[in-house]
Amino acid sequence: MEHLGQAGKNVVVVGAGIVGAVCALTLQRQGQRVTLVDSDQPGMGCSSGNGGAISPDFCVPLSMPGMLGRLPGWLADPLGPLYLDWRHVPRALPWLLRWVAAGRPARVKQISAAMRVLHSPALDLYQALLGSRYDDLIEKTGQLYVWRNPASSASEHIARQLRESHGIAVKVLTAKDIRQLDPGLADGFVRGLFFPENAHTVDPLGLVTTMVELFEQAGGKTVRAEVRAFELRDGRALRAVCGAGAFEADAFVLAAGLASRPLAKQLGDNVPMQAERGYQAMLPDPGVRPTIKVANRDQMFGLTPMREGVRISGTVEITHPDAPADMSRAEALLRNAKRMYPSMNQAGATFWMGSRPSTPDSLPVIDQARRAGNVIYAFGHGHSGLTGAPGTAQLVAAMVSGRPPAIDATPFRRNRF
Repeated sequence: MEHLGQAGKNVVVVGAGIVGAVCALTLQRQGQRVTLVDSDQPGMGCSSGNGGAISPDFCVPLSMPGMLGRLPGWLADPLGPLYLDWRHVPRALPWLLRWVAAGRPARVKQISAAMRVLHSPALDLYQALLGSRYDDLIEKTGQLYVWRNPASSASEHIARQLRESHGIAVKVLTAKDIRQLDPGLADGFVRGLFFPENAHTVDPLGLVTTMVELFEQAGGKTVRAEVRAFELRDGRALRAVCGAGAFEADAFVLAAGLASRPLAKQLGDNVPMQAERGYQAMLPDPGVRPTIKVANRDQMFGLTPMREGVRISGTVEITHPDAPADMSRAEALLRNAKRMYPSMNQAGATFWMGSRPSTPDSLPVIDQARRAGNVIYAFGHGHSGLTGAPGTAQLVAAMVSGRPPAIDATPFRRNRF
């Protein structure tokens, strides 16, 4: 592992989503001279359209024992929580097989432990980064899971065991408890879980742009350009090459979501990363709002009260990231939300689709590139970019400065696949 030196280095961060923005601000606060580069405006990918969850207690990977038994039912519904484009199967098959392998019991315990360590400091780190802006952007009101199905699945039992092993605070709710916590919910939800230590942002895009604003106010530079390659020499990257120039630096951070994969391949690392496309509907004047962020665990979608209304988000669509969006999936989310909140006003709904950059094991890649030790990977956060960004930035900053990291970086290595 190359030691990149102490503070005062020139660092280029590629990617201005939530992970890149937090990395840039964290590196700057630790004394590095940072340039943030993205082909689009900051936060305009998944960071703007996600469900807003910031979940320090999130430690349950997506691939779980017993999950395969639920897949046929999900796949049978073309507008259900999971859609697999069969034309894309040959390309996605290696990733899918790794996803299944990640659901083995022993592996699930390892992944869960890594998730817990990476995610647990999220709110404290956001507080330190945002300062007085924190309360305007993040609400720690907890998160609610609800089910109409009275029977727990095998994967739910394992999820409970994982949470218990990590000492996570969770309250088991009855139907009466659910109604007291969120009176606007329809009848029929017979069991639930409440996570008091979790939170959400009321403005996902605003969270990113605020990070960038703080970064720029302190002298950071933001540039709109597309990084297409790295120029290498003697096991190091000399510059990030763009269409109309290049950026020289002592170190580089690759935090560009799905766009990181082809760049990582140039650097000798074929990281398995799949576009898990998700959809959302935004209601500007819903009338009735969830009291807190709530997730329908039967149909695997959620609703989040936000500054500009209520966001309904979810589904996983496995297809090519550039395939045309199927907004009937977003419309289905809207119909399902109406069943949860019958008096909800859906006038003026807008729809969105984005591609989550997902690894098979639900863990990001945070590591030095094979062919260039001064390029640090920080991508592949899948469903937990908002939650994982601050912990990722701490690891990245330690790698750039040559300090021992505060947590074990082994679970996030590029060569684990």
